[in-house]
Formats: sequence, structure tokens, C-alpha cells
Amino acid sequence: MSFKKILFSCFIILMISKIFFAQSTDNESIKNYQVAAENLILLKNEAELIPLRRLDTLKIAFISFGLKPNSELENVLKKYTQVETLEVPDANANAANWVAQQQSKYNLFILGINDLETDTYASQLSYLNTLLEKGSSIAIVLGDNQAFSIISNLSKVKGLIITSLYNEWSESLAAQVVFGGIGATGRLQKDLNPDFKMGAGLTSEGGIRLGYAPPALVGFDEEKLRSGINNMVQLGLDSMAYPGAQVLVAKDGKVVYHETFGYHTYNKELPVQKHDIYDFASITKISTSLPSVMRLYGEGKFDINKTLSDYYPLFKHSNKADFTFKRMLTHTSGLMAWIPFWRGTMKGSAKYPWRKRWNATANNIGNYKHHTFAIDSSKHYNVKITDEMWLHDRYKKQILKSIKKSPIKPEQGYVYSDLHFYLYPDIIPYITGQEFETYLKSTFYKPLGAYTLTFNPWRYYNKNRIIPTERDTFFRRALLHGTVHDEGAAMLSGISGHAGLFGSPGDLAKLMQMYLNGGIYGGEQFIKEDIIKEFTACAYCDEGIHRGIGFDKPLIQYDERRSSVAKDVSPESFGHSGYTGTFTWVDPKYNIIYIFFCNRVHPTRDNRKLLDMSIRPRTQQKSQQIIGLQQQAEKIVAHINELRKALAIENDASARFSLTEKIAGLEAELEQVKSKIE
Repeated sequence: MSFKKILFSCFIILMISKIFFAQSTDNESIKNYQVAAENLILLKNEAELIPLRRLDTLKIAFISFGLKPNSELENVLKKYTQVETLEVPDANANAANWVAQQQSKYNLFILGINDLETDTYASQLSYLNTLLEKGSSIAIVLGDNQAFSIISNLSKVKGLIITSLYNEWSESLAAQVVFGGIGATGRLQKDLNPDFKMGAGLTSEGGIRLGYAPPALVGFDEEKLRSGINNMVQLGLDSMAYPGAQVLVAKDGKVVYHETFGYHTYNKELPVQKHDIYDFASITKISTSLPSVMRLYGEGKFDINKTLSDYYPLFKHSNKADFTFKRMLTHTSGLMAWIPFWRGTMKGSAKYPWRKRWNATANNIGNYKHHTFAIDSSKHYNVKITDEMWLHDRYKKQILKSIKKSPIKPEQGYVYSDLHFYLYPDIIPYITGQEFETYLKSTFYKPLGAYTLTFNPWRYYNKNRIIPTERDTFFRRALLHGTVHDEGAAMLSGISGHAGLFGSPGDLAKLMQMYLNGGIYGGEQFIKEDIIKEFTACAYCDEGIHRGIGFDKPLIQYDERRSSVAKDVSPESFGHSGYTGTFTWVDPKYNIIYIFFCNRVHPTRDNRKLLDMSIRPRTQQKSQQIIGLQQQAEKIVAHINELRKALAIENDASARFSLTEKIAGLEAELEQVKSKIE
């Protein structure tokens, strides 16, 4: 045998081994997941406490008894909502007092109990028993169930989940049962004690919130999904398109991929973490203004076909008074794209960019007009921009006046515009009587468990958890870290309907899943399904405009140079991108959510490599292509099986020949699809 033939044979063996290994890995992942799920047993569920509902009413504490620090159980619980970790004192003397103190702060305790290491918390048993008896608690027991003979009050707990396994999937799935990511279906295979006999076990509702599962469970080839996305994101890191990034993919209500890459900055001091908080930039539009409008529209309190003057009297006598919200939300009203308001505060420049003497290249050198900025705070200069920049409290009126006076060009068709989104922090309170941020948090974010979604995250989080954006060299002259990148939003105290929201990818995924579910999440209807369908449909395709109502959509005709999304997304899909490097997309046809977050503007917005290299759509294409091809293969297999059944009962020779030819053609087509997947 020639050397070339030997080499080719080795290559074929290697490829076959690789495919077999990948399939074995996928099968093993599914098996481990399913075994862990089958071993989970819900033994008590008073008042149907599990799955938890109304997260906005709960103050949850997690307490570990014998589990490893930073356990998977604890980590997954914290993916669903805000959960505080408590440390139990070692001494037992004041257990009742300690529990009473905690009950004044929390109304639900989740207790993780390691059944295999009871000696490690023997000195804490009085705390545990007191919590089980007097607290509103859910106990999760991992191990061989010996704890029932040691912990006297275990049967008194309101919610009780047990598993004979103690591994990452058993911990993860136990947490998912608590929040309804999956349902409990397991039953005892033997008597546990007089209270719980063989066959005992309750069924709980699942699928009401995002779950967490191996990619193979929803049809992904794990190795191909990971390598495809990882390689593309790494290419961006190596090209210095961004210092760090993270990508989340969810399918069929399961998060199956969530990985982090790189660091907060090029100094490489803080690695990116999954819970890190990003500046959403324009994703703010579809996560603040839009859900508010959709909900109020469904409640009959707002009408997108009404005009700006109907809900914002200040604009009654402006050239925009008759603009409908539908036209403004689809960026087809004729509004200007944006206004750099801050440049109008500089001496030597006109107030407005459409006036003479407007200085389009002015930088901040501290030469401010009267009643604009001061270097120190005071009674009227109380809007903080930086430690050395304080905006006059009446300047918001000037911003609104600028928008009101701005020229319009209705004949220009589609022009992406920020301007009317500035108005929703006033419009929503006008309708609801609640402040914009209060309305958002009480109506959406807290009930969703998306507690990191907030304006001005510096108020709540250590900067080590917040991803920095630009080192602003022309306006604020500072590193933007925990404060909004967008200059206009910064001049509105960081709160606007076009930019300013921050949060983690995992929490944004909850909002996106709510959209994908037709407005439902956690068993609660946030927005009516028909409203979401209306807003996510192409509103003016007949005019050649691809946008939905507020949402971005795929181009009507795909163009690789212009498209910000993957080639294989469906026409039904929708989402939005953000200037800072953020991107989120939902595809109802494939039941997929894709989120790509990075800080491409660090240290400068002049870095366009993320855009020039099309990293976001190319990364998205990896997941879309794999699942699309696999679904195509499944359809071909189903068709082949139907034809084989028909062939088995067909007696006519001509018909049998025709069926055989069709099967052969489909098998050839199937091989072509498989080769693309591999």
C-alpha cells in the first residue's frame, strides 16, 4: 500500500473516530441529564409552593448544609432570581433567635442538604431543624437519604425534593424544579420511612421558565456547536475586536450554551463572568420602551395608531404632532437619526445642528454656555455626568425642545432614529402614574426574575461586576464604567427609552423567552400574544422596509454586506443590536434565542472590527445552520420512513420501483445534509 493510501486511510479512521466520539459524548450527556431528572423526587409541596411563582413577592435566602462552596445548586438557583447566601453560625445556643432575625429579612429559605456529609453540619442541626419547623422553607436533600434519621423536622418542611445522586446535574435539575425550568416526575422505588413509602412522589409543572440542559437534548451536536461558536469568538479576541465577550444560546426553552471569553479590559485583570453586567445600548429600546408600549396597547391604554400629540401634549403644535407611534416605532416617520445634544452646550457652537455656527467637531474643553454644565454640584447643577461635570436640572427641557424643533423629512422613508424613544420616560408615567424605572421593574423585571436589568448599575453593583465601555476623550473625558455610554441618555440622569439599560445576558434571555412564549413567562401573561405577533411582524414590507414595530428584522432580501444577522434566520425572527457591542435575536421558527455581548467600544468606539468582521452574524450562523440542517435531516428521515412503510405493503411492481427510486434519492439528499453538518 502506498504512503498516500495509508495516510488517507488514517484520515478516514480519524474522522470516523471523531464522529463516533462526538455522538458518544452527546449520548452520554443526555443519559446523565435524564438519569438525574428521573432520580429527582418531589415528596412535599404544600399549597403548590413549587414551582415558585410571583418572584417579585419573594425574598429568598439559600443556606448550605454540607454542600461544597459555590455549589451547582446555589449557582443555578441564582440564575432564576436574586438569592442571597447565608452562613449559619457554628454554635447552636441561639438558633431560634438567629432564625427569627433571618425571617425578618427573608420570606423563603432554600436549604441545600448534603446527605453524605452529615458530620460536617452536626453542630448546625438546631438551626436546620428550626428553619424546617418555623420557616417557609424548601429542602433539597442530595445523597442516600440517611438525613431523615438525623434531621428530626425534615418531614415538616413545606417543600421537599430528594435525589439519591449527588452530582452537578442532580444539583442543577433540583434548582430547576424549584423554579419550574423542568417538572418533577420521579417516584420512590422503595419505602423511605413511614411518611414516604414506595411509589410516593408528586408531579410539578415544568417549562414555565428557562431550563438548563446539554445541547444534544434539543438536537444540537455539542462538539460542533461549541467549536463553531468558540472559534469565531476567539477570532474576534485574537483580532482585538473586543477584550472579552459572552454568548448564550437557548432552544426549546433550554439554555444549552453559555460561555464567556476574555477579560473586562485589555489589561487582562478581570476575566469575563456569566453574571457580569453590560451596557445594553440600543437593546434598551426593546427591553424598556417596547415592552411598556406592548403591554399598555394590549390593555387598551395606548394606541400605536394615535399621534405623538395624543400622549405628549408638549408636541401638540410641533411639526411632529401628527406622527403616529407606529411610524415612529418603525423608523419611517421622517425624524432625524439623532442629535448630539452635548455639543450645543459648548460656547462658540449653535444650539442645534441644523443652525448656522453648529460646531460638529467641538470637544469638551470646559468652555460651557450658561445654565448647562458646572464643575461642581449645587442646588440646580445636580445631574451628575462625572465627578467634575454636573448638568443643570432644567437642561432636560432644552433636550426636549431640540427634539420638538428638529427638522423632518417624511419622504425619506426608513431612517433609524433614536429621538422619539427619548420621550417614553415621560409618556409611560403620563399613562400609568408610575415613574418609568419603577413601572419597568415592578411590571416586568422583578416578576421575570431579571433583577440585574436596571439603569445606573453603579447604584447596586460593585464595578468589578460591570463591564466598562469607552474611555471618552471628547465629552466626559473619563472611563465610562457603570454609567451609560450614550451621551444623550447620560444627560437624562442615565434613564431613557433609547439607551441606558444595563444587565446580564442571562437576565435578558428571560425577557426574550417571554417574547418567544407569546408574552408568557413563569406562568404569568405579561403581554398579549397577538400584540407580540403584531409588533414582531414586518410592518411595511410592501414599502420595502424590513423593520417590525420597534424590533429589528432580517432584510427582505439577504445581503451579506448589509445584514447584521445570520443568513439562515427565518423571516419570522426579530431582535436588536446595540452600539456598545451587544446583540440579541429570537427565531420563533427554530425556537432559538441567541445573545452575543461584548464591549467592542473599549477603549474606543473607533474600533469597528466587530462590525467589519461580521463576528455577531457569523457566530449566530453557527447555531442557526446546525439546527437548520439537523431539522432538515429529520424531515428527510421521516419522509424515508413513510416511503418504506408504503413500500412494504405495495404489490404493484411499477409503484414499488417508483418508491424505491424516491427512497434512493432521499437517502442521497440525506447524505449531503449530513456531510454539511459534519
